[in-house]
Amino acid sequence: MPKASFAHVDTWVFDLDNTLYPPQMRLFDQIEVRMTNYVMTALGVDRPTADQMRKDYWARYGTTLTGLMREHDVDPAPYLHEVHEISLDHLSADLALAAHIKSLPGQCIVYTNGTAPYAKRVLDARGLAGLFDGVYGVENADFLPKPERAAFETVFDKANVEPTRAAMFEDDLRNLKVPHQMGMRTVHVAPADTKADHVHHHTEDLTDFLGKLT
Repeated sequence: MPKASFAHVDTWVFDLDNTLYPPQMRLFDQIEVRMTNYVMTALGVDRPTADQMRKDYWARYGTTLTGLMREHDVDPAPYLHEVHEISLDHLSADLALAAHIKSLPGQCIVYTNGTAPYAKRVLDARGLAGLFDGVYGVENADFLPKPERAAFETVFDKANVEPTRAAMFEDDLRNLKVPHQMGMRTVHVAPADTKADHVHHHTEDLTDFLGKLT
């Protein structure tokens, strides 16, 4: 992984879930349960049906919320509040990751399909609070989700991101396609190295990867 391939980068964009903390911490398991519960209550369906709808909407639209909004006119605000009210007690700080992010040249931002308040809670639990120039959630993209191009364009416009001078770190392969098309350096953060034309680099360990850059 040549350090020189990031020499032009002055903006570093990080996804949140399963990117700025390892998937072994299984934070999203709690969110998925709360999503299913919300679908059950909002639509009056049983748990197996709600769970299948949650998975189907995520696969088709990028987020469960987008499917609920487009197919059932669900109000996003109560949904987002409810599904992100989870325990963060099992998250631990990563001081090495914090030091590497602090050492990156230029601006660093977080962009998640969750909410900005939730992201800030996670960053605090990971010892990463105060390191980012901006924290953007799906509400900042007018509730459009990654991987939709309009979502990236909306957030990048607000954050003054010039894609050809930026890098994107993300666990979901789908969410790296548009950044790659926009000219960003793309890094897939995931346990398995899945080859894809729109991924420049892969890492199982974000802390280690950033350490090699800084």
